[in-house]
Amino acid sequence: MPYEPPTHTVERSLRATSGAKTVAGVDEVGRGAWAGPVTVCAAVTGLRRAPEGLTDSKLMSPRRRAELAPLLEKWVTAFGLGHASPEEIDDLGMTAALRLAAVRALDALPVRPDAVILDGKHDYLGDPWKVRTVIKGDQSCIAVAAASVIAKVHRDTMMAELGADSGQYADFAFDANAGYPSPVHRAALEEWGPTPHHRLSWSYLDALPKWQHLKKVRFSAEAAALESGGQLGFDF
Repeated sequence: MPYEPPTHTVERSLRATSGAKTVAGVDEVGRGAWAGPVTVCAAVTGLRRAPEGLTDSKLMSPRRRAELAPLLEKWVTAFGLGHASPEEIDDLGMTAALRLAAVRALDALPVRPDAVILDGKHDYLGDPWKVRTVIKGDQSCIAVAAASVIAKVHRDTMMAELGADSGQYADFAFDANAGYPSPVHRAALEEWGPTPHHRLSWSYLDALPKWQHLKKVRFSAEAAALESGGQLGFDF
């Protein structure tokens, strides 16, 4: 399939239909990781032509992402980053943690956007933000694609630096897996157990009998509503 570069189509539509002057593209990284934060970037690009080769960060090689990210940071009108820690993910659940990180990213922008283009089909931001969700927005929308690359490179760098000075977490190979599942990561968990950077409400602990006692159970409002007999729903 030929490469189709992202466009400003959705941004132009928001400007035309709602009068939005400042539109931010928002994307996240780290949702499915076992360790580390979930990171959100909000990027404002205006309507300028995107740098050559910009697309969803997941479709790029690590080398290409690392080359493009600093160029994007200078090219965008503005960008903001927000993180939700493993502890916040455990306490709040992923949906609320995503909203927390996204609001932090949007608040880091110098100007509050009039509208937000959010990658995916689920609006985890909600009121008071004016949100347009776009499935595969990181491939089709320039601002979202830029946000995806900046978020990915920043989070990957953070994970690679964990314990870099002392080598305390070298066995977990965060520099290679960024906290996501991998055979090396699983083997280190079996041997050493979770670090302070791991999400302790995640279901990977179910497969680690030696460390199951560390698992956190988040008793959410949704779980309380189902207490009388329904199954508990957790964000794993």
